[in-house]
Amino acid sequence: MDVNAPTSHQRISRWPHTVATVLVCATFPLIWVGGLVTTYDAGMAVPDWPSTYGYNLFLYPVATWLGAPWDLFIEHGHRLLASAVGLITIAFVAVTWKFDDRRWMGWFSLVCLALVLLQGIVGGLRVVLDENVLARLHGCLGPVFFVSCVAGAVFTSKWWYRSSQAMMPKLNPLMPSAIVRTSWILLVATYLQLVLGAHLRHPSPTWSPRFFQVFVLAHLLMAAVIAVHALMLVWQTRASWIPKKLRYPVLFLVACVSGQLLLGAGAWRVKYYWPTWLPQPAFLEGYTVTAESMEQTLTVTAHVAMGSLILAICTMIALRATRLFAESRPSVAGAVSTGFVLEAVL
Repeated sequence: MDVNAPTSHQRISRWPHTVATVLVCATFPLIWVGGLVTTYDAGMAVPDWPSTYGYNLFLYPVATWLGAPWDLFIEHGHRLLASAVGLITIAFVAVTWKFDDRRWMGWFSLVCLALVLLQGIVGGLRVVLDENVLARLHGCLGPVFFVSCVAGAVFTSKWWYRSSQAMMPKLNPLMPSAIVRTSWILLVATYLQLVLGAHLRHPSPTWSPRFFQVFVLAHLLMAAVIAVHALMLVWQTRASWIPKKLRYPVLFLVACVSGQLLLGAGAWRVKYYWPTWLPQPAFLEGYTVTAESMEQTLTVTAHVAMGSLILAICTMIALRATRLFAESRPSVAGAVSTGFVLEAVL
């Protein structure tokens, strides 16, 4: 029996999915602004927390904020947007417990709330203690919360209620098994890549140049792993019987990964110039790297945000693939979604 399918007494309300979608749409801009704060090194523009220069966060004078230096403007804006995301998360918890009859889904919404609270506390301690390690942790926790938001939107969608492995034709189980396995490997690899990126964004002053080069090499190798697995997923989902809800996100994923590779190359160029071991194109001759220039800011921040977007797409693909194919082969039983795990526990 499918524990996620609606029973005769279950209410399928639009509110949990609506609020979850709003939460996803609000969290992605927060990631952009957070990346902007790091790019401009504006994390310490406000020395106190949770207050802002002694004011209550929400009572800081608007005129002072709008007329403030750019680093203070984006740091305080980051705090306000993060607070809004926290309030939306609370709303998600409320509507989930009220309108969703699946008990595990209510507990999952509380996990989302715990993650956003933890992220806020880590961000605040990073300001108070001025610790680089906390800055890296903050950069690693943000994508985890974003993933939980995307998962909440998937779990509360009508497609999740109505889809099951029973919808699929009788197939050779090898291909569905490969799709589930590849999608989860891709999800894990993408998150590891973001962890590596967070370390490159917040290097320790004690690192040697050689140690930094190791992180750069690992980042490049992981990018190759992600690109290869994304192409594998395109090949595995090419058949016409694969639902569009799975095929289209895979194609979008490949487009985003391609764009991310270009953004990564661009981010390196605007931040560290052209690698000396590569032939330099003629149009780059005489180019000067300018710290915190508009070009550098937009390119590097877009690279960070695109990484989180790719992680979100991977999450959606992995959950949808598991929803459709996890029962098609016993070896895939371990690759179950969060919903199945919570239902089994609770």
